[in-house]
Amino acid sequence: MRAVVYDRYGPPDVLRLEDVEQPVPKEDEVLVKIHATTVTRSDCATREANRRGGLALTLISRVFSGISRPRQRILGSELAGEVEAVGAAVSEFAAGDHVFGVSAWNFGAHAEFICMRESAPLAHKPTGMSFEEAAAVCDGAILALMCLRRADLRKGRRILIYGASGSIGIAGVQLAKYFEADVTAVCNTKNIEIVRSLGADKVVDYTQEDFTKNGQTYDVIFDAVGKHSFGRCRGSLSRGGIYLATDGLQNLILALWTWRIGDKKVIFPIPPRYTKKDVLFLKELIEAGQYRAVIDRCYPLEDVVEATRYVETEQKTGNVVLTIDGGRAQ
Repeated sequence: MRAVVYDRYGPPDVLRLEDVEQPVPKEDEVLVKIHATTVTRSDCATREANRRGGLALTLISRVFSGISRPRQRILGSELAGEVEAVGAAVSEFAAGDHVFGVSAWNFGAHAEFICMRESAPLAHKPTGMSFEEAAAVCDGAILALMCLRRADLRKGRRILIYGASGSIGIAGVQLAKYFEADVTAVCNTKNIEIVRSLGADKVVDYTQEDFTKNGQTYDVIFDAVGKHSFGRCRGSLSRGGIYLATDGLQNLILALWTWRIGDKKVIFPIPPRYTKKDVLFLKELIEAGQYRAVIDRCYPLEDVVEATRYVETEQKTGNVVLTIDGGRAQ
């Protein structure tokens, strides 16, 4: 089968398309023929061993992904496709089923086929959703969901989402509205309308206004892109407010510190947990018309280097999708 592989850490150019051995499902596994996958921030960070995060984070990254070279040669976590075969013990899926899900820790989705356990974060694809759209759901949405559940969101609670037009941010806006919170979204000028269309009650254009200086306060500030800090946001938090972090080792330390001292808390929910239950929850929201995927660009698998370079501009809106064999509409 064709797959995108890399054998050393580095820039996008280390990625290349290669023929590799097709996996065979074990007794409790499903073999999925992938029609669409995505390029995520996690793919980029893992490929370069978190070089941009500093020496400490690079060392930690290499401990998990391989000290001198990558242990897992194929990146990619989100996927949507068709079940090709199932192991003898599998009862939930059958050949021909259309599925979507996430292979968060094992990666392997930048390929024509992948094997996943029946119990993995994998479910039948939402009715009426394309493979491209389905592939662009799970990673950002589950990360956002994991954070927002810790914030006790409910009717009357006010949340600001910084980076509201990225994969996690777009999910955060929709999920916060599902929890009936009052949502202020922060993004750049070009994404104001799409963020508003997702349900944001107010949109702040960060190129025109600094939300930390407008005098408004919030019960929760969700930094969906890891570009702000608790120090800068503290004055914009209400008494007892929560700063939700998605990135940065300093936030792990601050989470431990603020838990004991002060009335404003940093919450940094790590490690991320991806479950079948969450994928099924997202499927229900999609089929109820309460959640939709946002795709910025689609590239064929062979253009993965170009797609990755675009993701690394940090200017994407929602998700960047890779299609395999041209993808399929439904």
